[in-house]
Amino acid sequence: MVLRQGLTLAGVGLAVGFLGSLLLNRLLTSLLFEVRPADLASSAAVVLLLASAGAAASYIPARHAARVDPGIALRDE
Repeated sequence: MVLRQGLTLAGVGLAVGFLGSLLLNRLLTSLLFEVRPADLASSAAVVLLLASAGAAASYIPARHAARVDPGIALRDE
């Protein structure tokens, strides 16, 4: 559940960022060197890199949450 929530947030952020980069295409043209703003290979590489970072960042809390005994967690609250 923790991993799914983290990956959902990362996926929404990636989708919004990708759409934003497509909408700001003209501004990005002046900032990039020898790369088209709508270059699919570069965009896919960035999406994969950020998705793997989001998955790694979500995995650590998910692993910690899976190790906690539910009885102990309920007693602490």
